[in-house]
Amino acid sequence: MRRVLAFAAGEPVLAILVAALVLLQLFAPRAWTSLPALVDWQTVMTLAGLLILTKAIEYSGLLTWAAHRLVHHIHSERALAFLLIAMAAALATVVTNDVALFVVVPLVLSLHKLTPLPLKRLVIVIALAVNAGSVLTPLGNPQNLFLWQLSGVAFTRFVVVLAPLCALLMAMLFVLVACLFKPRPLDLSTDIEPHPVDRALAAVTLLLFVAFVLLADTHRAGIALAGIAAGFLIWRTRIVLKIDWLLLLIFVLMFIVLRSAAALPWIHHLIGDLELQTPMRSYVAAAVLSQVISNVPAAIVLSGFTHDWRAVAFGVSVGGFGVAIGSLANLIAVRLSNERGVWLPFHLISLPFWIIALFGGALLLHFL
Repeated sequence: MRRVLAFAAGEPVLAILVAALVLLQLFAPRAWTSLPALVDWQTVMTLAGLLILTKAIEYSGLLTWAAHRLVHHIHSERALAFLLIAMAAALATVVTNDVALFVVVPLVLSLHKLTPLPLKRLVIVIALAVNAGSVLTPLGNPQNLFLWQLSGVAFTRFVVVLAPLCALLMAMLFVLVACLFKPRPLDLSTDIEPHPVDRALAAVTLLLFVAFVLLADTHRAGIALAGIAAGFLIWRTRIVLKIDWLLLLIFVLMFIVLRSAAALPWIHHLIGDLELQTPMRSYVAAAVLSQVISNVPAAIVLSGFTHDWRAVAFGVSVGGFGVAIGSLANLIAVRLSNERGVWLPFHLISLPFWIIALFGGALLLHFL
């Protein structure tokens, strides 16, 4: 029992979903054999393939090598903050916001050992940066991946639609960083350790990444996943074994629990009463609901009540800011930093950012 409680404390999202599934099956039971039909397997397979590829890039050492090379071209605290948010946002467009954090936050921690840095502020703006950058592409975060597969639009079309919102959020973030950080000089001369790169693994992975996106874009994620998984199991077995399997399980349970809950008569009527027929209503509902249940579940729930994927995508993207639970990336960033007392300054920055982004996103949705 103690082990179960310890596991639940370490994986609260998974524990809540399992408990919710048990309660739903007790009070509003469905046939267990019908539950897999609630899952969007195309999205899950695409996510699994991306997890394998991003783990391979991580193991190649390419990102860490590039990051350390880049930071030696800057000379001030403010310039470092600009570089880190640009790096985090750029990575989040192709390797998901969570994976970008696993690259950038450890880099900041290693740099902090070389020279004193305002660690809390850097972690906060990096969390905001991966949320902002991930808005741009279907690969950036799980909610985009789901909405892309659901919408059926081309990869390039999705990027074009979300680009104005991403640009707005990044512009806001650069202004914020200019206000939060001073042009104080830095000394990184002691960062002389080598950062080796597995060139073969990096090259193969980058090629496979392009091929996987092209196949996923034509709704052949299953074929692409089978090929990549088989190849890496033969060549580099640990890459497949070390991916975040719990994240895949969480995503599967989210589909089952949230779609089962949304089908309950009182919840269905409650959300239906919001009358999400207009883009603006869908947008606001997505942005606000994300503050309560996080943006990935919000996208899944609202997809059953509106076909306006663009409005929902805008809403859940903005919803990643504000309250920390709005995006799981926020929780991951703070967890990786191991810094105490981050939550108050995080919300003092993130909540005003969300309010401004909410109005800015509404203007873009209305006029574009």
